[in-house]
Amino acid sequence: MIIEDIQGNKKNKNIPWIEKYRPSTLDEVISHEEIVSTIKKFNEKNRLPNLLLYGPPGTGKTSTVIALAKQIYQNKYNQMVLELNASDERGINTVRETIKGFAESQSFTFTKDKNTSIKLVILDEADAMTAAAQFALRRIIEKYAKSTRFCFICNHISQIIPAIQSRCTRFKFKQINLDVASSRIKYICETENIPLDDQAIKSVFELCSGDMRRVVNMLQSLSLSTSNSNLEVINSQYVYQFTGMAHPDLIKQILEYLMNPSEIQKTYLKIKTILNEQGISLQLLLTELSTQLLGLNVLNDKQKCNIIERMAELEYRLSICCNDQVQLLSLIGIFNEVLL
Repeated sequence: MIIEDIQGNKKNKNIPWIEKYRPSTLDEVISHEEIVSTIKKFNEKNRLPNLLLYGPPGTGKTSTVIALAKQIYQNKYNQMVLELNASDERGINTVRETIKGFAESQSFTFTKDKNTSIKLVILDEADAMTAAAQFALRRIIEKYAKSTRFCFICNHISQIIPAIQSRCTRFKFKQINLDVASSRIKYICETENIPLDDQAIKSVFELCSGDMRRVVNMLQSLSLSTSNSNLEVINSQYVYQFTGMAHPDLIKQILEYLMNPSEIQKTYLKIKTILNEQGISLQLLLTELSTQLLGLNVLNDKQKCNIIERMAELEYRLSICCNDQVQLLSLIGIFNEVLL
């Protein structure tokens, strides 16, 4: 079956949603208005530099570059753009063979627009490239400056050598906030007939830590689950149950048991029952408890630091396969010791 994307172009229905809803032009990129407007000006004035885009995952770095490339090259995209995932192809041989070979090849695009005659190399996850490969790439950037531009995309700029950083114009992509992301989420929900309420949209965004790629993947999964049910509205509770994550209300309930332990055995049984019924792992409980503890006014900062430090030790012990029951008792003991 054929469907249409944002611009009305026909696409296959089986395409993953992260590709289906990927921006096709710079105007469709949400958030990062200053970065997008700057890149637009570079393109309009035919002065596109080498780019270095860095920031958390799912913030639109790759989408921005691909939208720019599609806008410049249009139907010549495949001939003029080389896309590489540097975490897979990160060795010096890739630089010497694939990248250098592409940069050396002649462009037969004759046009007055200077940008369309310049090839583009997109290196995603460039922070995974070896140091030797980055040093080899440094010379290629200089040698083929007249015919090729490079775009490096990474999460951690500290893993990019200074020699490459100095040859690029850097843009930092910050985490997308809920206000900006919610309009995009609502658009996808309306297009795909997913009945999410406002609180469920907030829950989806928080569970994905603001990563829009994970958000879109979760929406696709939710659409498949609701297609086989008769749900009129998807609420926050359903989202947490579907993902297997702990709802904040449950964490608050467990925290109340920990803060007011009558007897260790009774507290242990109450918490163990909740964990078993809801399918919550102790490791997930520790992560969620640490977040809830920060906003707890009953404890002073010294008590909070003490508990979180001890919980970190518990998490380490769980990572080396220690017994969950013993560690849960240890967690109850931590709160008893700090509160008494």
